[in-house]
Amino acid sequence: MYVACSTLCFARYPLDQALRIIGELDFSKVDVAIHEKGSHLKPSEVADDVVAAAQRIRIGPSLSPAAFSVEIDAQGEEYVRQLRAVYRLARLSNVATITIPAAAAGTAIDAEVERLKRLVHLADAEGVILSLETRIGTLTEIPNVAVELCQRAEGLALTLDPSHFLAGPHQGQNYDIVFPYVRHVHLRDSGRSMDKFQVRVGQGEIEYGRIIAQLARQHYERILTVEILDIPDAPFAVDHEVRKLKYLLESLV
Repeated sequence: MYVACSTLCFARYPLDQALRIIGELDFSKVDVAIHEKGSHLKPSEVADDVVAAAQRIRIGPSLSPAAFSVEIDAQGEEYVRQLRAVYRLARLSNVATITIPAAAAGTAIDAEVERLKRLVHLADAEGVILSLETRIGTLTEIPNVAVELCQRAEGLALTLDPSHFLAGPHQGQNYDIVFPYVRHVHLRDSGRSMDKFQVRVGQGEIEYGRIIAQLARQHYERILTVEILDIPDAPFAVDHEVRKLKYLLESLV
């Protein structure tokens, strides 16, 4: 396992400056957020010019993209067009894993499975892994449902974000069943309520050692991404917390 940094940690800065800060914090891998509502690279921009997008995240020998976190606002065939462009960007950038959110909680599971089967098939054609983030407000907020989606859409993976299980509406449920399907991980520290979704490292209840041990049992040799969200009212210096969590995770792996 190795530790990467999400560009969401430095969303207040332009993309090139955020990447420079991540490099200065001695990360060698970066998880690039490609969000339509974000301040950095947008999926609609990727769809307009994949090569130009690849140049924007071409960082140099000391820092390279290792994963994409993708949020697309478009619907229907335009959603598929933009996601396929991100797949091509991943292939050009040697990125193996792309994370997207599942459909909203309450969506019919059969319909979501059919949608995901198509998206996984298209990902396979580009040689990338499609992964659903375990996220509050989506079907994957319940561990059993997250696993069912992976079982029914062959090749689909999960991006584990334990904060959503700990602070969300289904807190207290054991989520060990998701580990065989995990191909990516997003981490911060959290407490057991939404107002403690993101707290200073060491003040929450995320069991990093236990998570890493469970991953090791599955022979997980992929990325642990530090994803401390750069929110305007964050009551701490984000770069300091990013550095602290980086060193903590590196000490555990």
